[in-house]
Amino acid sequence: MSDMLFQGLSAVWGAIPLPAWLSFLVMLLIIADYWKRRRPKAFPPGPLPLPFLGNMLHLDPKKPHIALLKLAEKYGKIFSIQFGGKWIVVVNGLPLVKEALVHQGENFEDRPRFPLSCEAYNSFPAIMKYLPGPHQKVFKNWKQIRSFVKEIVEEHKAVWSPSQTRDFIDAYLNEMAKEDTPASFHEANMIQSTLDLFFAGTETTATTLRWALLYMAIYPEVQAKVQGEIDSVIGQSRQPTMDDREHMPYTNAVVHEIQRKSNIIPFNAPRMTSRDTTLAGFHLPKGTVVFALLTSVLFDKEEWETPDAFNPGHFLESGQFKKREAFLPFSAGKRVCLGEQLARTELFLFFTALLQKFTFQAPKDVNLSLDFITGFTLRPQPYRICALPR
Repeated sequence: MSDMLFQGLSAVWGAIPLPAWLSFLVMLLIIADYWKRRRPKAFPPGPLPLPFLGNMLHLDPKKPHIALLKLAEKYGKIFSIQFGGKWIVVVNGLPLVKEALVHQGENFEDRPRFPLSCEAYNSFPAIMKYLPGPHQKVFKNWKQIRSFVKEIVEEHKAVWSPSQTRDFIDAYLNEMAKEDTPASFHEANMIQSTLDLFFAGTETTATTLRWALLYMAIYPEVQAKVQGEIDSVIGQSRQPTMDDREHMPYTNAVVHEIQRKSNIIPFNAPRMTSRDTTLAGFHLPKGTVVFALLTSVLFDKEEWETPDAFNPGHFLESGQFKKREAFLPFSAGKRVCLGEQLARTELFLFFTALLQKFTFQAPKDVNLSLDFITGFTLRPQPYRICALPR
């Protein structure tokens, strides 16, 4: 009986052409992938993910934050997309961003692990790491920087003395040497923390200053007004100090407007739910990746009088500096940027010192552009600029 059944099945299989079998297998894979990619129950809405690709094609790799704003117009202030088999919830607008990051901060305090910020790599990391492309340059650069930090660590270990703490690495080595130190204090974590300080402490400030000089060259009337305030409060005989800021409301407003308009970290640092939670009536299971889209706050038409214009008046009222709740370039809540106060200090001092001594303008016959490059930060396209001594 079994022989007859086997012979019958063999005859059926032999009668079906190979292309038909391949089509059948492809259909099975598509159905299985679709089943796996279904939105969880009571999950935020969003565009239909494509088989294997998810929602990768819904994002413009050159302007992904703009693409997310457009999706919010269609699906609402909270929606979901799928990348690399992972569901990502995108939160838009000041009320919802504050609800997630501040009022429910303990529910959104975890961090997900993403291989890179190139969309294709995040979707297919197992394949892309073997293929050529710009992500390979990132790997190479990252390896070189990591090797540099490891060399610095070895130099510190060679001359380390607990009684002489020179910097962050020495302080970390001191903690590692304690008997009751937590298990998280180990060399790999020290190297990663040092790299975090390098990136967070230099890239963001440097990028904001590049935007600042560009805006001053494009808006000479704003630059002239800042310089007038500098001359009135500081003069040319001394360097600026932080005590000057409270007497320079216009300059302070310009620095804030540069940060708002340049929007260098549009996605914020991604969060992940630490427990099952509810946001805006939707159920977010533990482990859900969440993007609090800062672009949606910094350019919110309900929060800013002229959100798309460069307008220092956003931060002025009756000639005095005015704080704005929707000014969130450093994020908010429990995991707000640790370097916020340092960054504010650096930006004010560097910006004021530069405009105290120089006037910035475009070279002759050069039109400056506010076009940007998307990477770890939104940075201006390379530009040439003239610094004229005052």
